[in-house]
Amino acid sequence: MAEFSLPGGFVNGCVRVGDTVRRRPAARSQFVHRLLGLLERNGWEGAPRFLGIDDQGREVLNFLDGHVAWEPVQSIRVDSDACLRRVAELVREFHDLTAATDLAGGEEVVCHNDLSPKNTVYRDSGAGMRPVAFIDWDLAAPGRRVHDVAHVCWQYLGLGPGIDDVAAVAQRVRLICDAYGLADRSELVDVILWWQDRCWRGIAAAAEAGDPAMVRLRQGGAVDEVRAAHHWVRQHRAELAAGLLP
Repeated sequence: MAEFSLPGGFVNGCVRVGDTVRRRPAARSQFVHRLLGLLERNGWEGAPRFLGIDDQGREVLNFLDGHVAWEPVQSIRVDSDACLRRVAELVREFHDLTAATDLAGGEEVVCHNDLSPKNTVYRDSGAGMRPVAFIDWDLAAPGRRVHDVAHVCWQYLGLGPGIDDVAAVAQRVRLICDAYGLADRSELVDVILWWQDRCWRGIAAAAEAGDPAMVRLRQGGAVDEVRAAHHWVRQHRAELAAGLLP
């Protein structure tokens, strides 16, 4: 069957073949396959199904139809409060399904670790665009609930330079936490900063080591962009934390 390249694969490119997606296995592919199997057995539809390995050694996943918000500027509204609530609810759903499983090990849950609009499938069922699934689970690993919630706040709200109304965005951070049901929010802003610091340093180090994907990201300005976002969050730490208070 014909193969068509799918857009948005910044690190691991993929192609569509019929109703399937084919991609190179990542370093933690066996863990991810077990995770996707767990989610499938529980009837959770917020992730692709792992269907096996093809004759070229590529993963075979079912194709999830919908809009993937991989472009920085979106012509379709995917940042409404309703979208943010549903993102947080989806995260809570798969966290709860993985809690106390062997995949979570000694941690609270299995985290996706790369939640962002570019890894989200949206569909309009009559009430506007809503997130229905997450893709690109390559970085999934045992972790704490707050790790994914903090990543959602950073990526889906675009925390960084360019935000004029800090109080308003702080309320949207609280909206995400409320929708998820995050009880302890005392670390949230610190974990956002931890993610940002880890991200720019990781890209820079991997690029220096010659990783082609990380070299492309660095050349595209990703290191400077994330460092600027980290500086912005640090600068507005108190205001963001205040928005989480009752």
